[in-house]
Amino acid sequence: MITREQIPTVLDHPVHDAEGNKIGEAKHVFLDDVTGHPAWVSVKTGLFGTSESFVPIQDATVVEDHLEVPYAKDTVKDAPNVDVDSGGHLSETEEHRLYEHYGIAWEEAWHQANQPGEGGWARGDTSTPRSGDEAMTRSEERMHVGTERRETGRARLRKYVVTEEVQQTVPVRHEEVVVEREPITDANADQALSGPEISEAEHEVTLHAERPVVETEAVPVERVRLNTEEHVEEETVRGRLRKEHIEADTPGRGRDTGR
Repeated sequence: MITREQIPTVLDHPVHDAEGNKIGEAKHVFLDDVTGHPAWVSVKTGLFGTSESFVPIQDATVVEDHLEVPYAKDTVKDAPNVDVDSGGHLSETEEHRLYEHYGIAWEEAWHQANQPGEGGWARGDTSTPRSGDEAMTRSEERMHVGTERRETGRARLRKYVVTEEVQQTVPVRHEEVVVEREPITDANADQALSGPEISEAEHEVTLHAERPVVETEAVPVERVRLNTEEHVEEETVRGRLRKEHIEADTPGRGRDTGR
């Protein structure tokens, strides 16, 4: 078990199970009502420490910078809920429920704790404390806000083909027959009289026309890639913190609430 002198080295430090897995942070140490020795530690678990579980520490040890308890992480996280705002005191019913959860026999544990010698962890030093040890320690909770990186979605590029109707106007040319008639003049009389006087004849002209011809070709127009850019936003986190107050009733001066 830990001693009262070790409490400052335990609070706000990690709590690990017997396999070395971190359970959470130690937030409060509860003392035995009879002996005054450390009996329970509350551990903040869950995301941002939103839950608080109680663990017996008679078999706990301080290892380097953390507290190690002989219970599995899931066992601690599934411990019965206890009102931590009850003035630093566990009721007998709550204590019974916790002992039952951790598989500790209440009566057997009590008798073992009060055995004489080193085997009785609850007996400890029963000498009268010095006057200098009668001062109270006032504590406050501090909120530590962190961030976690999590996946929010996925983006992907996918290429597919669509067919669109396009329209484009182009000029096209074609030939049409035009009948030209010219009178006989001195200039063309020789050509006009060169043939027979009366005869039959044909003259043929080939007509031409243009038509649109469509050809397609695939040409690269752009390159597309996915990238990410980081944006920073301000987000307010709210929490409830407990703070201890100490008041003194002194004769002749009334009540001094201090802080």
